[in-house]
Amino acid sequence: MVRRGVLETAQKVLLATMVVIALAIVYLSWRAFQPSDGTTAFSLPSPVPGDSLVPTSKPAPKVGIVAGHYGFDSGAVCPDGLQEVEITLAVAQKVVALLERKGYRVELLGEFDNAILGYQADAFVSLHADSCDVPGASGFKVARVTNSAVPEEEDRLVGCLWNEYEKWTGLARHENSITPDMRQYHAFRKIAPETPGAIIEMGFMLDDRNILLYEQDRVARGIASGIICFLESNPGE
Repeated sequence: MVRRGVLETAQKVLLATMVVIALAIVYLSWRAFQPSDGTTAFSLPSPVPGDSLVPTSKPAPKVGIVAGHYGFDSGAVCPDGLQEVEITLAVAQKVVALLERKGYRVELLGEFDNAILGYQADAFVSLHADSCDVPGASGFKVARVTNSAVPEEEDRLVGCLWNEYEKWTGLARHENSITPDMRQYHAFRKIAPETPGAIIEMGFMLDDRNILLYEQDRVARGIASGIICFLESNPGE
């Protein structure tokens, strides 16, 4: 009987000890999840005003450059076989490279590129050259669509192209030869109405041949500088 009583007492002591240990484990586990400042371990920090995981910087401006007649036809052709598209494509590629070097997103487009339909960009410029049919004619011209949806923007684009191209190439303005076809250029009716667009005739393929063929870096810089002038200028200044 004495032995049985001793065993029962030992069992009770053991059970009590196990309960104490279990309670200690529960308490220590609870303490482990309590930060020193008294807040619960699973609470999330309050959002900071203006803080966001989404980058707030704007994407680089987008520019569309059309190489006149590219992918469609030759354009104007001189008696010696020089084709307008040879000039427009070479210059357009240089313009694209210059603008990309500045960090802009630039697309080289063909004359009737499917992408032009509804085209959205910060600027859209189509490059062309005048024919060999007017001996003695020299100079360049820039135009935008008649009845523009964004006349102030397009006037600013045209103005920048006039000024920068004249400065870089030294060619004179040939404004009196701007045609209705330039102002109603087909792509102007296809791009998104809010996309500022312009067309430039870079020079005459007869009297301006030297600069159009052998000084294309100057020609391209004039166009690229005109576009940069438009994109980086502040209308409010």
